[in-house]
Amino acid sequence: MMDFSGQVAVVTGGAQGIGRAVCEVLRRQGARIVIWDADEGLAQQTAAELGDDSSAIGVDISDWDSVCAARDATLAAAARIDVVVNSAGVAGMNATVEDYPVEEFAKIVAINLLGTFHVNKAVVPSMRDAKYGRIVNIASVAGKEGNPNASAYSASKAGVIGFTKSLGKELADLDIAVNCVTPAAARTRIFDQMSQEHIDYMLSRIPRARFLEVTEAAEMIAWLVSRENSFTTAGVFDLSGGRATY
Repeated sequence: MMDFSGQVAVVTGGAQGIGRAVCEVLRRQGARIVIWDADEGLAQQTAAELGDDSSAIGVDISDWDSVCAARDATLAAAARIDVVVNSAGVAGMNATVEDYPVEEFAKIVAINLLGTFHVNKAVVPSMRDAKYGRIVNIASVAGKEGNPNASAYSASKAGVIGFTKSLGKELADLDIAVNCVTPAAARTRIFDQMSQEHIDYMLSRIPRARFLEVTEAAEMIAWLVSRENSFTTAGVFDLSGGRATY
């Protein structure tokens, strides 16, 4: 058990999937949870189930003004943001590059990569003022290796890796850690966006021969956003069940 008492943790995409699992772990360990999610209704339901003073804010992370409004509301209510786990993301459709719609590609990049930029940019100033912060961005093993018929997703998650390394180095002289994780697929609602053929392909690539459990991801992330992680920053942590080759 790590102690998050007195800390405020923002989890984007926290209404479900890996984000919700992170909320549950951090809440059990004392954090005050604020969920930022595009599905405000589901986020409110999740916050109510988490209990205590957990709360939720509807936010579109692809929109800078929406992210700033969520940040300002969080600081007004909680006075601080100690931890950010940026879990919001979309898979997009499965298609070859030559058949991939330009608008769909731009949408995936806007949420997964620009959204990561927006969320990190928004919270860094208050962390800098507090001289403390922990950020984890959710990338993907697809960002390391590239999945066929998923160019937008693979490219956007590769961008998250590079962005995290850059920001982590910028803040390395402060007690602000910025890291990312690269999960293999977990069986969440994101599967609804994928073809069965693509799901089968991803499973075939995992040496452990099963999908990631969201609780397994949450436990690793909880350490990365803890005070105990006082040295590692700009790092990429593997959650691929043996798939990743670097």
